[in-house]
Amino acid sequence: MIELAVYNSQGQEVDKLRLEEGSLGGEVRKGLLREAVLMYEANQRVGTASTKTKAEVHGSGRKPWVQKHTGRARVGTIRSPLWRKGGIVFGPKPRDYSYQIPKKAKKLALRSALLGKLLDREVTVVDKLEFDSPSTKKMVTLLKTLGIEGSCLVVARDENKTIWKSARNIPGLAVRQASQLNAYELLRRKRLLVTRDQLGSLQ
Repeated sequence: MIELAVYNSQGQEVDKLRLEEGSLGGEVRKGLLREAVLMYEANQRVGTASTKTKAEVHGSGRKPWVQKHTGRARVGTIRSPLWRKGGIVFGPKPRDYSYQIPKKAKKLALRSALLGKLLDREVTVVDKLEFDSPSTKKMVTLLKTLGIEGSCLVVARDENKTIWKSARNIPGLAVRQASQLNAYELLRRKRLLVTRDQLGSLQ
């Protein structure tokens, strides 16, 4: 059983939550987390690196000199990979690096990442996260009040644009919708700031 304190915007503890580890998979599956991180990072690769082979580089196809009696090495073309400005052997070509793991594995990886954050005491729960208007100053003050330093991931409601606008100029701070959260986003930041209702939806 994991016990979490719930804070208000003034940093005062107003309630406590109890979560069962079994609801999040029961254990942190490090191997699965590694596979999930590799997948999300591979899907972000552009894959536009390209090199030219000896058939594609600029240059004549004529034999530079005769085969024998010159004292030089045998050469068939100046576009040889052995020559300067020649072709590249087995160089990269544009390709798609993306791949997918099963949907059940993605969900289990998300639960494992969340369980790992909870066990490491890197999750801060607030009763509500609302601003009257977008304000970076208010967001910075809230983070200092809750004792959050360094990189942090804020989980907001899908329609909450005020929180997103308040956090977009703060280095190391990211806001994600609960419906779009994944294991990679959780592991990428040190701390997690989430409201009580959004934590229930993540479970």
